[in-house]
Amino acid sequence: MRKLHTPITLLAAAALLAACAQQPSLPDAARPLSADQVGLTTEPSKAWPAELNSSWWSAFQDPQLDALISRAVAESPTLAVARARIERASAGVQSAQAADYPTIGLGFDATQQRYTANGLYPPPLAGSDRSSGTLQAGISYEWDFFGRNKAALAAALGQVQAAQAEAAAARLMLASQVTRSYFALAQLQAQHDLLGQQIALREQALTLVRQRSAAGLDNAQELRSAEGPLPELRRQGLALDELATLLRHQLAALSAQPSSALQALKPQLPQLLAMPANTSTAGTAAPSLDLGIDLLGRRPDVLAARWRVEASTQDVAVARALFYPNISLTAFAGFSSIGLDRLLQSGSQQYGVGPSLRLPLFDSGRLSANLRGTAALANEAVAAYNAALLEAVRDASDQLTSVASLQRQQTEQDALLANAQAVQALAQTRFDAGLGNRLVVLGASQARLQQQRQALDLRAQQLDAQVSLMRSLGGGWTARTE
Repeated sequence: MRKLHTPITLLAAAALLAACAQQPSLPDAARPLSADQVGLTTEPSKAWPAELNSSWWSAFQDPQLDALISRAVAESPTLAVARARIERASAGVQSAQAADYPTIGLGFDATQQRYTANGLYPPPLAGSDRSSGTLQAGISYEWDFFGRNKAALAAALGQVQAAQAEAAAARLMLASQVTRSYFALAQLQAQHDLLGQQIALREQALTLVRQRSAAGLDNAQELRSAEGPLPELRRQGLALDELATLLRHQLAALSAQPSSALQALKPQLPQLLAMPANTSTAGTAAPSLDLGIDLLGRRPDVLAARWRVEASTQDVAVARALFYPNISLTAFAGFSSIGLDRLLQSGSQQYGVGPSLRLPLFDSGRLSANLRGTAALANEAVAAYNAALLEAVRDASDQLTSVASLQRQQTEQDALLANAQAVQALAQTRFDAGLGNRLVVLGASQARLQQQRQALDLRAQQLDAQVSLMRSLGGGWTARTE
């Protein structure tokens, strides 16, 4: 052991010298935006998104929708790519963890060689053909004095977390796309039913006008006016059929199945979900759900960006550690002989142990460039996080605004529909009493159906806005119980 004292001392002195190697100066590191800078509160949010992996869409209580999303999640190529990225990142963690363990190897070499008669080897080796062999086991271990391996492991773990969050974001987006397309198809089918009623009423009105025209009670202009709306209504029906077919194609692609498998799908619009009370603010003031950094910080896309920042920060630490020496200890033991028949004899034993030091004395240009590039990537990751956070705030605020506006529009639409129903009821009463015309009743019924169609569109918009809000909050919301 005393023989190793001087080399170890020299290694320690060299390490101290190398530790003082000058690193390049870097620009100030980018900083993530604070809650105040994006208009978020730091207080705990009064509403909280469900867990990222929960089935938030089950709140609509539609088995057909549940089945579609389950199939989409299981069969989606996009999610398969995301899962593969998680596996690749996990392999990076395993590789980084391996750096903290010693490397152990076993090797065997055998050679048949003719030794030159005019070289360094004396007789009897000179001019002879001999076999030689080496059987040796070795072990080496690198000390992580400067935290390079620790930082590399932290960076790899950050990449795994980011990949998992990105997979959750892809799953959330896929589920919201399926849900919105499903409700849009339900809207079209309901509109088609109401449109059929409108066409039936127009046909009844046209029949009456034809009868009145034949009796001389109406002229040709009134007949043409009664015939005019029918082609437009039939055109609207064809347009609704086209949109419904396109939505079935979209749902089929999202759920990875042929569109023919969805021909029998007949979705129904569900009841609107109960929304947080303070989204129904009156007037023009922007609604609020007490958006907090804790709330939007759990959106999977924001979470992924945050983990990318963590990973890139650790990558900078790895790049800095490369300026310091690499110190390792290597040991070996085995057998080596000329003549394989003597390989395992005691005289063929060999062994050794010793430290090694690698100093980056003439590589500072490459290391400096690597550090600058890694620091730039870290700043890029921070900028991407800031952009994701700003987009999350805008997205959630927009959805809250839409939900609140649609709720207020619903109040006015209810009044319009109630008025149309009252007008129809009065027209029917006058007709039953012999005081009115059947055409007036049919016209009032047309007006009521038109208001019902507008109410249906508004309800579908509210459902779409609710789904978008659930997506923007990272997958739904639940009221706090504490």
